[in-house]
Amino acid sequence: MSQPADPQGSTARLPVLEKSHDDEPPAPAPEAGGRAHRFWSARRVPAGIVALLLLALAVLFLYDIVAVRADRPGMAWRRELARQLARRPLDDTWVLVGAGLAAALGLWLLLLALTPGLRAVLPMRRTHPDVRAGLHRDAAATVLRDRAMEVAGVQSAKVRVRRSKAKARAVAHFRELDDVRADLDTALGDTVRGLGLARPPRLSVKVRRPGRKG
Repeated sequence: MSQPADPQGSTARLPVLEKSHDDEPPAPAPEAGGRAHRFWSARRVPAGIVALLLLALAVLFLYDIVAVRADRPGMAWRRELARQLARRPLDDTWVLVGAGLAAALGLWLLLLALTPGLRAVLPMRRTHPDVRAGLHRDAAATVLRDRAMEVAGVQSAKVRVRRSKAKARAVAHFRELDDVRADLDTALGDTVRGLGLARPPRLSVKVRRPGRKG
C-alpha cells in the first residue's frame, strides 16, 4: 500500500470518496473478528515437487516392467535394492533411517495439507458474506510507519507487523519521550483499528533518543 508523493516530496493523503446509500439497502453488519479465517495457500511448489518425484518414479518402474516383459534384464539398481531389502532385518540402521525419512516427508506433506499458509496476509473484517479481503503485513507496516512519521517529534520510525502483534520503534529528536510515546499510542492505535482487520494486532511502541555520532 503506497501513497502518491507531491513534487515537493511530501506524502499526501489519499482523498476519501463517500457514496450515498439513500437508495440502496443497508449493508450487513461486519462479522465478528473470529469468523474471518486465514487465506489458504495454493502450495504450488510442494505440489510440483511431489508430482515430479512421483512422475520420475513411475517412469523408472514402467521402463523396468517393459524391459522385463521384453525378456531383457531389469535395472541393476532395482535388483540390488530388492536384494538388500531381503537381506537386511527390520532393525537395521539404514532401514530405520529410510523409514524415518519417509515418515518425516509424509508428516510434512500432511502439515502442508492441513494448514492454511499465507501467513503474510492478514484477513480483514467481512462486510459481505460473499466477499473476502486481506491486507499484506508489509502494507500494514507501511501505513503505520507513515502515520508514525506524522507525529510531532518523531525523527524516524520502524514498524513490524505480525499476525498478533505490531511493534513500532521510533526515534524522537525533540519533545519529551513520554509525550511522543503517548501520541504514538493514540495515533497508531487509531490507525490499527482503521485498517479493518478481523483480528487487530496488539500494539507495542518504544521511543528512544537518537544515538550519538562518533
